[in-house]
Amino acid sequence: MIGHDPHRSTPTGKPRLRSFGVTLDGRPGRFNAITDVPGVTVGYTTLIAGDGPLQVGAGPVRTGVTAILPRPRQALATPVFAGVFSQNGNGELTGSHLIEETGAFNLPVTITNTHSCGLTRDGTLRWMSRVLPEALDSAWGLPVAAETYDGFLNDINGHHVSFDHVASALDSATGGAIEEGSVGGGTGMIAFGFKAGSGTASRIVEWHSSSYTLGVFVQANFGRRSNLTIRGRRIGPQLVEPALRESTPRAEKGSIIAIVATDAPFLPHQMKRLARRVPLGIAITGGYGYHSSGDIFLAFSTANPGAALAPSGRMAHADFIPDVDIDPFFDAVVQGVEEAILNALVANEDMTGRDGNFVPALPRTWLKEKFG
Repeated sequence: MIGHDPHRSTPTGKPRLRSFGVTLDGRPGRFNAITDVPGVTVGYTTLIAGDGPLQVGAGPVRTGVTAILPRPRQALATPVFAGVFSQNGNGELTGSHLIEETGAFNLPVTITNTHSCGLTRDGTLRWMSRVLPEALDSAWGLPVAAETYDGFLNDINGHHVSFDHVASALDSATGGAIEEGSVGGGTGMIAFGFKAGSGTASRIVEWHSSSYTLGVFVQANFGRRSNLTIRGRRIGPQLVEPALRESTPRAEKGSIIAIVATDAPFLPHQMKRLARRVPLGIAITGGYGYHSSGDIFLAFSTANPGAALAPSGRMAHADFIPDVDIDPFFDAVVQGVEEAILNALVANEDMTGRDGNFVPALPRTWLKEKFG
């Protein structure tokens, strides 16, 4: 797009939070996205089809797959140091036991709807056996797959996500500016009673003479309207309308998955510390980790590939920034999570799904009046 400002709009022209004049903390990267971290790419498959009453297996369909590649395709077998943190475990992130045990994972990460999580995990293995077969020839794989619930808008029990859809998301993974809102796994998601889904942001952190990038990606599907807060202003109570409309009472099944990536050299325990700061960014927007919310977070570092692949029989060495200097990276996590959630909200349109269930977009005119 000629003249496209990636800080203010997505590649297809959907607005981002900064287009409304909202003042934010920290310095974003070039694209203000997780893809600012060198080597990290994101791909989507978005599935939208049908209207009217739910017919299980036929639709309506409002779902998809998000793929995040932590390293370039030919390097996906190389582990990344990582940590996980569950603020509220009413959800799933596969591979978490291995990450807790070894402080690392390899292969791509996928995010989708709750009932397709296992399929995207298996689809990742099928894709790896095609594009990088040597990675699995003499080894097993435990890919990371995560989920949030989209059954209010989507025929979630129809299992419309296929292995081909997983492969398409993985094949399409790219760097640079990426789409947000109702795309990929975020297609059918809702936050604070407004249409939400996929969102991203990044921050640049200076440490001594080096400059590092920390990027965040969220699949936002959580929160009560009354709690919505933007930059310290609790705006939810002012936005009773436009209202969410439902054919039957909606059970609260909200969740949020957050992926934090950085090229800063950190050890696994430090990555877990970064993951533990994600809830602080969520809380700034009004997310309180309610009972049914699966709030699960993964943080990884692309640094130290040699240490992650260290062979048997020789000493391994890894660089890392001291714990006493980690605070600016905590700031970056909190700032990035806050902005990524709000980007997921503003880069959106109204959506009607199964049984005529309707979710409004956060009103852009109202935002402009309040913050512009």
